[in-house]
Amino acid sequence: MSDSLRSSAINSQQGPAALWGALPDSMQSVALRLAALAILCLLLSLASEAFFTTSNILNVLRQAALLFLLASGLTLVILTAGLDLSVGANVALSACLAATLIKGTGSIAIGVAAGLSSGLLIGIANGLLITWVRIPPFIATYGMLWILHGITYWFMKGETIHGFPPAFRAIGSGYWLGIPVPVYLMGVFLLIGLVFAQRTRWGQEIYAVGANPEAARLSGVPVKSRLVLVYAVSGAMAGLASLIFLARLNSAEGDIGESLTLPAIAAVLIGGTSLFGGVGSMLGTLIGALILTLVLNGMNLLAINANWQPVVTGVIVVLAVFFDNLTRKGDKR
Repeated sequence: MSDSLRSSAINSQQGPAALWGALPDSMQSVALRLAALAILCLLLSLASEAFFTTSNILNVLRQAALLFLLASGLTLVILTAGLDLSVGANVALSACLAATLIKGTGSIAIGVAAGLSSGLLIGIANGLLITWVRIPPFIATYGMLWILHGITYWFMKGETIHGFPPAFRAIGSGYWLGIPVPVYLMGVFLLIGLVFAQRTRWGQEIYAVGANPEAARLSGVPVKSRLVLVYAVSGAMAGLASLIFLARLNSAEGDIGESLTLPAIAAVLIGGTSLFGGVGSMLGTLIGALILTLVLNGMNLLAINANWQPVVTGVIVVLAVFFDNLTRKGDKR
């Protein structure tokens, strides 16, 4: 056999492995999570006949859309090695403010503006506490969580607001061409997030801050401004999620968003974004949101006690951080 034919044969045998090795780490991460998603779908379809029904798939997409919207802003925060524990409390206060104004004024526009503005201002406050007051992200956002809870419960006084106009409810529970409206919003913000994170200078600077903030500062990156930006985006996305959640539930009370923080963090970590900063993607977060939603949906279909869902979510978070830590140690070697 000639040398050229032998070389061609060797290359053909090593093709798949070589092709996989040539992929960037981020693409390998996404591919592995897509494979996990496909396997999970296969297992659930075998375990329950109800899984692949149209109504169940649309329900999964609707729930994943809300989770992704909340987790997308959190992704940028975690890319900087930060953390926003206040997103659930942000959802609660923003939703209650929006509900009060919609009912009080009869204007959907005023209520929506209030919800978005509330979320944005809370995010900016977090960013300023972290950058200018120099409080660590965990402490700053954990403290903000309790402040927001207190304000929300004081504001609501134990009351429940319900019954909103159909035009507003369509944001969370409506359909267009047979697809839930939140799924379209998820697609729009996924595209925006991908372009922002991967194709803009600001996005690249956010990755740089997460990888090495001191090196980023010496390279001319305005680190404080970028940190305020990511917390502002996280807050604004919490405000948007609050409107979708409110429209879907058709009611608001003081604890409306308490159950959302841990799943949002879990979706980001399952999607491959590192708690140590500098590694992750919006596409990964979408896959993470789908995987977590499918796990919880599967538990419902299999009639597993709902009290186990927080336990499963917590275990998933711990495992995601564990494997992230192993990956980092492997890279250092």
